[in-house]
Amino acid sequence: MLRDIRILLDDTVGVRRCGSAALDMCFVACGSFDAYFEGWIKPWDIAAGWVLVEEAGGRVTGRDGSEYRFNAPILASNGLVHEDMLRSLSLGGNVHGFGC
Repeated sequence: MLRDIRILLDDTVGVRRCGSAALDMCFVACGSFDAYFEGWIKPWDIAAGWVLVEEAGGRVTGRDGSEYRFNAPILASNGLVHEDMLRSLSLGGNVHGFGC
């Protein structure tokens, strides 16, 4: 997790963590956050947020871009920054212009 945060601190305009996966995903769905990522999260923590993000036009995948499956690392985004987030998290790329 520290590696991911370090990469994103270099590649984004900011990283925020509210302490609730459900709340973080709601912020993605309403446009307050551009993306949300997490390691091993339980289904009850993200199930409702997953639906909200996708219904709002966002995208939810595994951290590697594959179809998301419960009990695995997750990446949820507004859809616009999804590929940049995948690239940044997997390659340590230098992508600017979005915040988590």
